[in-house]
Formats: sequence, structure tokens, C-alpha cells
Amino acid sequence: MSAPSVETASTTATVGRSIFRTSQSRVESLRDRFHQIRKFTNALCVDLEPEDCVVQSMPDVSPTKWHLAHTTWFFETFILKKFVPGYRAEIPEYAYLFNSYYNAAGDMHRRDLRGLISRPTVNEALRYRTSIDSHVDELLSNPDESLLDEIEPVLVLGFHHEQQHQELLITDIKHVLAQNPLYPVFRVGPDAALRLPDAAARRPYHFVDFEQTTAEIGHEGDGFFYDNEGPRHQALVPAFSLATRPVTNGEYIAFIEENGYNRSEFWLSLGWMTVNEQRWNAPLYWIKRDGAWWNFTLSGLRPVVESEPVTHVSYFEADAYANWAGARLPTEFEWEHAALSCPIEGNFVETELFHPVAAPGQAGNLSAQTGNTPVLQQMFGDVWEWTRSAYSPYPGYRAAPGALGEYNGKFMCNQYVLRGGSCATSRTHIRRTYRNFFQPEKRWQFTGIRLARDPA
Repeated sequence: MSAPSVETASTTATVGRSIFRTSQSRVESLRDRFHQIRKFTNALCVDLEPEDCVVQSMPDVSPTKWHLAHTTWFFETFILKKFVPGYRAEIPEYAYLFNSYYNAAGDMHRRDLRGLISRPTVNEALRYRTSIDSHVDELLSNPDESLLDEIEPVLVLGFHHEQQHQELLITDIKHVLAQNPLYPVFRVGPDAALRLPDAAARRPYHFVDFEQTTAEIGHEGDGFFYDNEGPRHQALVPAFSLATRPVTNGEYIAFIEENGYNRSEFWLSLGWMTVNEQRWNAPLYWIKRDGAWWNFTLSGLRPVVESEPVTHVSYFEADAYANWAGARLPTEFEWEHAALSCPIEGNFVETELFHPVAAPGQAGNLSAQTGNTPVLQQMFGDVWEWTRSAYSPYPGYRAAPGALGEYNGKFMCNQYVLRGGSCATSRTHIRRTYRNFFQPEKRWQFTGIRLARDPA
């Protein structure tokens, strides 16, 4: 999206019945979850130097320091200022510096100039986080039931908002570090464990067939969801087939070697213009050295592993590859219908690999079959999967009164839907109905490709 990438839906959220009533008391569970998410954000930054945290490498990227402060501003603005009588911000100017697209909350500093702000320092931003956390703790120390009923939906929204920014922090710092010819390491990963024999990448994927159906699309029931996941509605899904796994680096190299970036017949006209203007010849972060492909990862520069899902490709590249492969991208309705049978498990940010890994079948039974029946793999985690669906509100959508933001209205222009989450997404944040969306030329997020096709 033209806005900050993974902040992917309206901040109007529906919580329904409390999701925190089963084990501990509501307030204890809310407070524990608050600290868990806030500490994980801090933990992501533990190996970064202050100099790393202030760089803005392009307008789409925000400095790490800004993410730390913006997520804190959210809790100060929508929790403390609203629910603490007489609350006064210690530094009122932060409301201008760290707002982002919440127009109703006041004016905001220009997004493309965030990297020019040297103050507050990184340490001051961390102190700001500590201060706001203590105020939230105090607010949650002994709230009555009616106050807790009001606070809980906004607090849960803040949890998911911060998880979005955790993903942004990871993808943004990767782009920042990639500009450095020293190729700094964000986190040392189990590099050897990620590698599999290149022969694995040459094993074919299969297609799973789905009959025509009228599918129920969108969120229903209790639990958190964003407004662009509803209302639940029926959609006609014609017969289609979906690939058992995402496209691998090895398969994408074949597209490159067959001159795919120089053959206009595979590309949308705007994509062809972008390829030539930007001089693309491979996915973002790929470098060719001595005839071999290398890519920059958050564990440093290393050879491209052919069995891993290809990532950091734009919609234009995904669509061109599908055309070259004699297939197409799935619609988001096809993807959601297929995902109903898949468990929400995979390589998420909690693994702290920060990189896609090969499909489980790639290490052994590469046919990805149970008996003779192909099964879908990696529908969740690893890479966001491009769909051919333009992003728009679902039929019957109406903005809720008192919304904190209106993503459905703000980001309608030239966006395509992605599904499934990535290796930088939190497992507790993703849903089958989660709708991410980006502009077709964007590729600094962990975006990948899964093929679909129509009946023969």
C-alpha cells in the first residue's frame, strides 16, 4: 500500500466477547499480553546500534526509532489520554512527530522526512516507551468492569497495531542494512539448517483441484479482526487449481535464465515500464557474483538457496512469472476458500529466523502428497502470497462510528491483496481472513508467489 505497508487494515477493530476470559482474570491477561508484545518489540532491537535505528533508506521505510515511538504514541493517545482523567503528555510535541495516518488525532510530521529527525534520541524513545508502559500498568491496576469494557477493545487493537509494526520494523531494518556494502548482520541465524540440496528445488510442485462453489468469505464469530475482513458474504468461486507450495528460488532462476525480465509478452504494461525504469533483473536483495546468485538476508549475505520460496518480488514480477509458467495468480477468494482446510502454522516471526524456509516436503517427500492426494503447504508464514485481486471493501461494508482510522477508504488506489503472512508476521496476529495489500511495484516486504490455474 502507499501507506506503511503491513499496517494493513482499518484500525476499526471488532473484538466481540473478550478473548481473555478463560484462564486468568481479564485484567491480568490483558496486562500480561501488553508486556509480552511490548517486550518482543524491544527484543527485536537488542542487537541494533543507535546508528542503525535512525536511518530512513527510502520513503516507504521508517526508522526503527520511529516504530518504537509510534507504537507508544498509540497507547498514549488512545488509552491514556482517553481513559486517565487529567492526563497530560510529558512531551506534547510527540503527538505531531509520531502520528501516522490517524487524521482525527491531529496533524502529523511528513512520513518521508522521518529520517531527518535526530531528536528524540533512541534512548529517549526507549524512555518514552518505559514511561507509557508504567502509566498503562497503573491504569490497569484496578479498573472497574465498565471501564475495562471500554478499554479492552482499544487495548487489543493496540496489540495488533504493534504486531504490524514489529513486521514493519523487521522489513524496514532489512532495507536499511542492505544499503550498506558491509552487509551487516541483524541476527545470526541457523544458516546451515536452512540449506537443503539444490536437487530438492527441482522436484515439481503439484496442483490441488477445487470444484466450483459459493464460498462464505470474511470473518465471523468472536475474536479480533479488522474491518476490511467483513462483512462476511457469499462469493462465487469457479473451479480452480492451486499449487501445493510457493514458487522456489530455483524455479524463479529458470524464469530469469529464460530472459523473463526482457520479454515484454509476460508483463503488464505498467510492470514492463517499471522493470525498464528500475532496471530490475532479479528479486530485491539478489546479487550475482562469479556467475552465482547471492541474496542479502537478515543473517547477512549468503548464496541463494534454490529450495526456499522466492521472496521480495513485486506483483508485477509475480504476474509475469505466472504468465511465463503458463498459470496465473489466485484470487483472494480462491486463496481463502483453499485455506479453510489448512492449519494456521508455519514459519512466523516467533521462530526468529526472519527468512523463508523450504517447504517441509522439500527435505524428503517432495511430492507434497498424502497417499496420492496433494496437500497444500506453507499457506501461512514464510511469504505473503500475491493474489490477482484488487483491494476494495467487501459488499455491504460500512465504516463504524468512532473509528480510529479508515483504511478501507484511504488505501483503495492501485493496491493488490496479499494473503497468509510471512516469516516476519506474528502467529497470534494472522487469520485466514486477514487481508494485506500493497502497490504492485512494492517488493521490500516478504512477498512471494503461489500459482493457480483454471480447469484444463
